[in-house]
Parts: sequence; structure tokens; C-alpha cells
Amino acid sequence: MEEVFPQIVFKLFNVIPVRDTVIFTWIMMAFTLVAVCIARRFKPEALEMFIDFVSDIVSDLLGRPAEPFLPLLGALMLYLLLGNNLGLLPMLASPMKDVNTPLALALVVFFAVHYYGIREQGVRGYFKSLSTPFFMLLMEAIGQVSRTMALALRLFGNVLSSEFIVIVIFSLVKPVAPLLMMFIGAFSSVLQAYIFVALASNYIAAALGAGKK
Repeated sequence: MEEVFPQIVFKLFNVIPVRDTVIFTWIMMAFTLVAVCIARRFKPEALEMFIDFVSDIVSDLLGRPAEPFLPLLGALMLYLLLGNNLGLLPMLASPMKDVNTPLALALVVFFAVHYYGIREQGVRGYFKSLSTPFFMLLMEAIGQVSRTMALALRLFGNVLSSEFIVIVIFSLVKPVAPLLMMFIGAFSSVLQAYIFVALASNYIAAALGAGKK
């Protein structure tokens, strides 16, 4: 059962542990880069369709044009769609089974929310909107931290539980039986990618409109 949890492959400079989830992320990044290069050369319309699809989803979630936010939210969606389902391939596993990966993604969203809010309203206007009335500033800070942790733990828990269930069923019954669970796991992974991006979009939309209430 240890394959469900991240394992240290080697240590960089004999100090920094590099887990298998990092290796899987590198593999996924290389695959994505090659696939995009091939698509740009032979099927550019397919790449444009995917970008338009993601752009439409992000626009609906934000309630405004998605172009300024597409590099972040589009990259998050692509990474999550591939990363969540990487464990379905033989000898590979989802990077999300290491809690550091979802936490890093949640922190990216945390800082991006404040960046977009400050860019929209200015430093003074943005922080004034967060601290109005002033005694709510502490509650706002607690809410910001708690929703970031919830964003990370929700993604981590759902992906890890899907892999865990498939492995348990695979060890108890014939190999054909887990195929249904793998299908359900793939559907759940896509759903989790959508939910993560939807929540990130809602947080950004709230930061953009905080001063316009």
C-alpha cells in the first residue's frame, strides 16, 4: 500500500529530498510541452478549441472577459486535468498525492487573488476594502488562510482517496473489477479540477469587486 504515498527517490545535493511526485510532475510537463508543440504544428485548430473552451469556462466563472486571467487559470486547469489523472497510467501516480503539491497550488491562488485585487483597485483601495469595518480585518485574515487550506486539502483528499480505493479493490478482486472505479476516479478528477478553478475564479472575482460593493 506504500505506493499510494509519496516516496523519496533521491536527495538533491544530499540535502533536498526529491519525491516521486516531483518526478511524475517533470514527466507530465515534458509530455505537455511535446503535445503542445505537436498540436501547434499539425492540429493548431485543436489547440485553439481547447483555449476557447477554457476561456469560456473562466469567463462564465468570473463574469468578465477571461483574457487577463487565462494564463493563470488556464494553466491551473490544464495542470489539474493532467495531474489528477496521471495515476491512471501504469507506473505513474498523481502529483496531488503529495500534500505539498495541492498546498503549493493553493498558495499560488492565494497570492494571485491579492495581486489581481491590488492591480484592479490599487494598494490603498484594496486593503481598505478588506478592513472595512476595521474590526473585520482579523476575521478577513482568518478567512483567507482557512479557505486556502481548504482549497489544498479538498484537492489532496479527493485525489488520494480515489487512488487508495482503486488499489484496495485491485488487491481484493480480479483486475477487471477496478476498471469501473478507475472510470469513476477519472470523472472525479476532472470534477475536482473544475471545482478548484471555479473556487479560484470566485476568489479572484471577489477581490476584483471588493471595493465595488
